Amino acid sequence: MARWRQAVELAMNEGEVASLLTISRSRTEPASRVERAQMLLAYREKPSFFAVGQRLGVHHQTVQRCIERALAYGPLMALDDRPRPGKEPTITPEAKAWLVSLACDKAKEHGYPHELWTTRLLARHAREHAPAAGHECLANLVQGTVCKILGQEEVKPHKVRYYLERRDAEFEQKMAEVLCVYREVQVLKKAAAKAKTAKKPGKPVTIVSYDEKPGIQAVATTAPDLPPVPGTYTTFARDYEYKRHGTLSLLAGIDLLTGKVHALVKERHRSREFIEFLKLLDAAYPAGTAIKLILDNHSAHISRETQAWLAAQPAARFEFTFTPKHGSWLNLIEGFFSKFARSVLRHIRVASKQELKQRIMAGIEDVNRYPVIHTWSYKLAEAA
Repeated sequence: MARWRQAVELAMNEGEVASLLTISRSRTEPASRVERAQMLLAYREKPSFFAVGQRLGVHHQTVQRCIERALAYGPLMALDDRPRPGKEPTITPEAKAWLVSLACDKAKEHGYPHELWTTRLLARHAREHAPAAGHECLANLVQGTVCKILGQEEVKPHKVRYYLERRDAEFEQKMAEVLCVYREVQVLKKAAAKAKTAKKPGKPVTIVSYDEKPGIQAVATTAPDLPPVPGTYTTFARDYEYKRHGTLSLLAGIDLLTGKVHALVKERHRSREFIEFLKLLDAAYPAGTAIKLILDNHSAHISRETQAWLAAQPAARFEFTFTPKHGSWLNLIEGFFSKFARSVLRHIRVASKQELKQRIMAGIEDVNRYPVIHTWSYKLAEAA
């Protein structure tokens, strides 16, 4: 005659109970661990396999196995499955290495029109060519297995991560020249502070970080924007359709000593527009002030027209320091452009290019009302 299942005593300390409570309420733990934690806590309140099973909606034998594991290995260890031997792997390490090596090539190198592999294409190629390469175990390879093998090796052949190759042989030297200018900015700031205290005029030098932001689109809406409605619509609503009116270029330079932004908005950014900007700077500073510009190697900055105009100016009025090729990140004005795009130009809609120009210049005026003095710190200690 079968015996009745008798309740067994399950001892747990306060730390184990607290851990089980946390796991039982977790929204991120695996469901099996949460359920077993709930079983152990429910059994602690009422030591009955049947009652706990009915309460949690599981079979009483499931509860019994959980309690027996807790008695044998401890309450917290009982939350996880015991290790099983599992099926012997059929894909050899050599076959996995062959597949990973294949994934490190481009698909086009193996005669496909695709530039990169997809996991489905890689699985198909392996099924067709692995047996001839001596890996018969890959003859029935499926896409999911490819994903697992590549995931173990952290290889993602379907993705491209971009980087910037240094193609300027004099990159370090040119970067040092730019950093020396930033070092000079620091020196001039300290000298200006001392001169202000001593009521003595400082050295007539200004340093401007300059660049162009081309391709600012003048985009118009085809229907009015709908405003937010409290409790109903949380954001502005905008029709997907739009109308293009062309693009404008923002030519801007930020005075690194005062934070003031000098700007022009033009249809293009050729030599004549750059010279117009230089004339703007020339009018903005006293005749005896040396104007030093940090700028990139755009053709307009080194053209014959620009050189001819500079040659007609007083000696030492303008001095250019060029950033190295692919080194525009060394120019502080890039940070200003990023901030301006995120604050003023983001989601902007205008009825014409003229309105866009007015909005941009209004944004520059707003910036100049509360100028921010930008400071460069990266590798500045290495500057001579």
